[in-house]
Amino acid sequence: MGPRKSGSRERMVLSAAALLREYGAGGTSVDKVLAHSGAPRGSVYHHFPGGRAQLIDEAVAHAGDFVAGLIDAAARADDPVAAVDAFFALWREQLVGSDFRAGCPIVAVAVEANGEAPGPARSAAAVFGRWQQALAALFVRHGLTEERGRRLGAFVIAAAEGAVVMCRAERSTAPLDAAAAEIHELLAHALRQKESSCPRSTVRTTSSSSTSETERTASTPTGSPPSTPR
Repeated sequence: MGPRKSGSRERMVLSAAALLREYGAGGTSVDKVLAHSGAPRGSVYHHFPGGRAQLIDEAVAHAGDFVAGLIDAAARADDPVAAVDAFFALWREQLVGSDFRAGCPIVAVAVEANGEAPGPARSAAAVFGRWQQALAALFVRHGLTEERGRRLGAFVIAAAEGAVVMCRAERSTAPLDAAAAEIHELLAHALRQKESSCPRSTVRTTSSSSTSETERTASTPTGSPPSTPR
């Protein structure tokens, strides 16, 4: 009995997340979740005493954890550009696989948030923040400053989410493909700049050191030891 209850709860969360992607927060009702998941009606308030708001809140958290896990896995790779490419490829796959019906459940909740139900809005904000932090940590680990890493992390998320919305409206992957290509070039350029600045810094240090040594040598006649009192 216990495992069946746990399975019912999980199915409801997964169904709510799937429905959010396609119908938004306003179109994700308890009845639709029950029909989609096949869970018994009595399980709603048993598993979610907070009702529909709690169910949507947990669906947002689940979707956020899923994508964050993918970013975290990519962040352990040696190529941050490839990791970001994979992030865009994930959204492209979701769009094409759903015939452009399914978008991001986090965006769906964020754009429909209101003061009467602040919980899901806070959850959406926390998810976006977690994604940005994961990307920023990846960029910083590969040599960018913390400030630049934060900016790029926010930009990648904003570009991807905005492009997904445009793709659904146009029924085309063109906006996402364009955003992915531009960010690929931007990030590759930023990392090249970081790498090329390292040798210059070394040369300056060496040059400074050599100059100091030259100045010290020039103060003493070549081949003559310093004079000592007799």
